[in-house]
Amino acid sequence: MSIIVPAARIERWLANFAERHGPTTHAVTDGALTGVAEDGSDFTAVLPFDQRYDGLPDADAFIAAVSASVPDDWGVLLVRKGGFAVARLSGTTTGESKVGQRHVQGRTKAGGQSQQRFARRRDNQARQAYEAAAEHAARILGRRHPVVTGGDRGAVEEVLADARLTGLTVVEPWLDVPAPKRGILEQAVRDACSARIDVRNA
Repeated sequence: MSIIVPAARIERWLANFAERHGPTTHAVTDGALTGVAEDGSDFTAVLPFDQRYDGLPDADAFIAAVSASVPDDWGVLLVRKGGFAVARLSGTTTGESKVGQRHVQGRTKAGGQSQQRFARRRDNQARQAYEAAAEHAARILGRRHPVVTGGDRGAVEEVLADARLTGLTVVEPWLDVPAPKRGILEQAVRDACSARIDVRNA
């Protein structure tokens, strides 16, 4: 099980883990904070933005590292068929952003030539939506910044294939989000700045 935990909640999460599973031994392993509880359950906590953790094996040091790992200049790109959201950030402060929607026709149960016409129309509409997303991403993100992505993987790949975005570096975490809207973008920014914790219960 993998969960996203913001810096402000990490101390409480670690305490809850110990309450549920017993006294927990912390260590730093392969760039992550790890913990093994008395009942055999364990967790691995990693920093956002593909950063490696090499601090002390305790909550305060890890929390500080989560906050310090947020870049001064980075971006978010969320894409699904018919919708996108893009933002450029300085630390945790959102600068320019854009949320857009383009109509992409749903699937049809019609067969034969009608189905083929619908499929071509859907493909054209999706392509136009991806082009619009790439245009705004190129304008807002520039070319040489780390970017956190999410939505539909195929749609994100289509947008990132645009030549204007070849300098962007995609970093973890991948954000599995629904159709991008303003609230979804704001939550995605918070999630991107959070630790990811993989838990294995005994």
